[in-house]
Amino acid sequence: MFTGLVEAAGEVVRFDESQDGFQLDVEMPESISDWALGDSIAVNGCCLTVARSENRLVSFDLLAETVKRTSFAQLQSGQRVNLERSLLPTSRMGGHFVSGHIDEAGVIDKFEPRGSDFYLAVSCSHPSTRYLIEKGSITVDGISLTVAEVLDDGFAVWLIPHTRNQTNLRFRVSGDRVNLEFDLLAKHVERMLQVREESFSDRKVHP
Repeated sequence: MFTGLVEAAGEVVRFDESQDGFQLDVEMPESISDWALGDSIAVNGCCLTVARSENRLVSFDLLAETVKRTSFAQLQSGQRVNLERSLLPTSRMGGHFVSGHIDEAGVIDKFEPRGSDFYLAVSCSHPSTRYLIEKGSITVDGISLTVAEVLDDGFAVWLIPHTRNQTNLRFRVSGDRVNLEFDLLAKHVERMLQVREESFSDRKVHP
């Protein structure tokens, strides 16, 4: 479990596919110093497990499904990725509940300064827009953000300069793909309502 409050941005050293599958190597920043094999770390919002570690170089193994569902296929050496270690029971609960399970990769349609802040518009698949509400939560590349506008084909958020400057968003431009995780509570509510509706339908068929 994560909060969507990015701790720092690390640098991609290598991302490739071998006969053993996909591997992502990330150089950890100085601000993150404690991790162990088997730890969960959200990389651009995607929960990954530390498989190997040497000095500040951390390696993650990725499933083909993970690469297919996320923006990782576009990663290149030197790119920056957002990092957040998993939540501890003693941690402050800022942001919102984030599972680290990416729903899909969206596309940045517009990212521009407006006054002292920044406006970010992202498109996503039409079915996913049902999880969006104004002032609700959305995770973009692992960053917990508040939905400012629900658009026909996506959403828009506002960012303060601190959020842009402390994350990989400072390198993002229109056309880039970003990992999206929609609100976990909304998905649970939807599933409960579906089960309830199915139960009522069964009762009508089998009185």
